[in-house]
Amino acid sequence: MARKMAIFCGSDEPEKAFPPFMLGMGALASDMELFLFFSMSGLNIVKKGGAEKIKLAGAAMTLPEYIQESLELGARMVVCSAVFPIFGVGEDDFIDGVTVGGVATFVSEAEEADIVLAF
Repeated sequence: MARKMAIFCGSDEPEKAFPPFMLGMGALASDMELFLFFSMSGLNIVKKGGAEKIKLAGAAMTLPEYIQESLELGARMVVCSAVFPIFGVGEDDFIDGVTVGGVATFVSEAEEADIVLAF
């Protein structure tokens, strides 16, 4: 069974939005499974048009490039449905490749993960 990294992405601040993908790409390159869970303002990272607004000077790639490459390499990305009413969003507000799950989804994935990180 492959090792797994689970990352809770709870902020769209550039200093917190980029590291999940930088570290996640390292996990994928090491043949680990990568699970990214987006909640609170972290939803903006995978909201349609959201990643384009989040910039970090000197980063090796743009956030949309990190997202696309992560998806292509098999990362699983899930948005937290529990915060949809708080932010006035729905399933259709997110980019292709992102699925919807609840708190139990993150808990289950984190329980099975070898590494759990939160940003």
